[in-house]
Amino acid sequence: MNFKMLLTRRFEFDSAHKLGKEFGKCHNLHGHRYVLEVTVSGEIINGIVIDISEIKKIVNELVIEKLDHNNINNVIDNPTAENIALWIWKQLIKKLNKLYEVKLYETPNNYVIYRGE
Repeated sequence: MNFKMLLTRRFEFDSAHKLGKEFGKCHNLHGHRYVLEVTVSGEIINGIVIDISEIKKIVNELVIEKLDHNNINNVIDNPTAENIALWIWKQLIKKLNKLYEVKLYETPNNYVIYRGE
């Protein structure tokens, strides 16, 4: 019997950004410690959904190395949490075909979820 399961790996990175004038104080350059949760979905084969080290390698290569300790405005136009999550999805889906969800915390109290819809 095959079971479908979700598997999540958590990452953290520090970045700066600034938003448009309509965002008030966020128009000034400021930083966040972002928390990213990448979830894959699939059947359990040989006891696993996917090798967790594969997720780590792909996310570090395609996302963390580009955003960590960087001004996100240099990478993403209008880097709201929503646009950052969408950009992350577009990067990861290229190599992570079991991608189910990207969850990005901008602060401990605020996060966005994108599922490729």
